Amino acid sequence: MSAKSSPIAARVFAVLLLVGLALVPPLAAWLDQPFWVTLFTRILIFALAAMGLNLVLGFGAMVSFGHAMYLGLGAYVVGILSYHGMDNGFVQLLVALALGAGVALAVGAICLRTSGMAFIMITLAFAQMLYFLAVSLREYGGDDGMQLKSRSQFGALDLDNPTALYYLAFALVLAVLFAFWRLVHARFGMVLRGCRSNPRRMASMGFPTLRYRLSAYVISALVCVLAGMLMANLTRFVAPSYMAWTVSGELIVMTVLGGLGTLIGPIAGAAALLLLEEGLSSLHLGVPWLDKTINEHWLALIGIFIVLVVLVLKQGIYGWLVARKA
Repeated sequence: MSAKSSPIAARVFAVLLLVGLALVPPLAAWLDQPFWVTLFTRILIFALAAMGLNLVLGFGAMVSFGHAMYLGLGAYVVGILSYHGMDNGFVQLLVALALGAGVALAVGAICLRTSGMAFIMITLAFAQMLYFLAVSLREYGGDDGMQLKSRSQFGALDLDNPTALYYLAFALVLAVLFAFWRLVHARFGMVLRGCRSNPRRMASMGFPTLRYRLSAYVISALVCVLAGMLMANLTRFVAPSYMAWTVSGELIVMTVLGGLGTLIGPIAGAAALLLLEEGLSSLHLGVPWLDKTINEHWLALIGIFIVLVVLVLKQGIYGWLVARKA
C-alpha cells in the first residue's frame, strides 16, 4: 500500500503480513511458544511508532530525530498516573493525547520554521531536553526508571492478558493504517507530498504549507504517544531510555528499511529489524565459537544487513515491491 496503486506482488505481501500478524497468538498457543506473543507485541508497538514517523519522514520529507520523546511521553503518562493510583486507561489516554498534542504543537511550531540539518538538530535537541527532564524525576525512578503499579484498565479489556494486549496493539495498527490510507489519498496527503517536492511552489499556489506540515507533525506525534502507552503496558516499566536518540534512530531505520512513503513499509521494517535482532542475539548453530561470535557481534551483522538492503533494494523491502512494474 502506497500513495499510488500498488502492484499485485506488493498487495499480496501486505495481505500475508497482516494475516500472519493476526494469527500470531493462536500459532504461539498451538506451538507452545508464549514468548512469541510478547515479541510480536513489541514489533507491533514499534511498527505503530514507525508508522507515525513515516507520515512526516516518508510523505513530508521531515527528518525528525526526536520522535522517541513522544514514545517516552506516552509511557511516562501511564507510569506517573499509575504511581499516583490513577490506572483508568481512558483517563490516561486523554491526558497522554492532550499532553502529546500540546508538546507537538509547541515543538513543531518552532522546528518547522527551519529545514534540512537545522530541523534534524532542533528535533534532537528537544528530545534530549525531555530525556534529561525524565532523568531528573527522582520520585519516578530518575535514570533507573520505575515499575508500573498496575497496567491500564480499560473496563472489560484485561491488559494483564498478553493476548488481549497483543490484539489491542494489532487493532491500533490496523486503525492507523486505514486512517493514514485515507489521509494520504485525500487533499491533505496530496498537499503534504507537494510540500515535500516543492514547498515554495505550494506556498505560491496559496496553500498554507506550515499549517499542513504542522498538522502532519502533530498527528505523527500522537501515534507515537499511543505506541508509548502500549510499551509501558507491555514492559510494565518506564524509563528515560525510551526517549533516547538511539530509539529515534531505530524508528528511522525501520521506516527506511521497510520503505519510505509506503503505508506497509514501517510494519515490514519493524518486523524485519526486530526479528533479525532477536534471531541473531539468540542464535545457536551448535558451533561454540561461531555462536559466541554471532551472539556477541549481532549488531554488526544487523548493520551489514541494513547496508545490503539499502544498496540492493534502494526503496526498502516493501518499497521495492511497490516500485516493481508488475
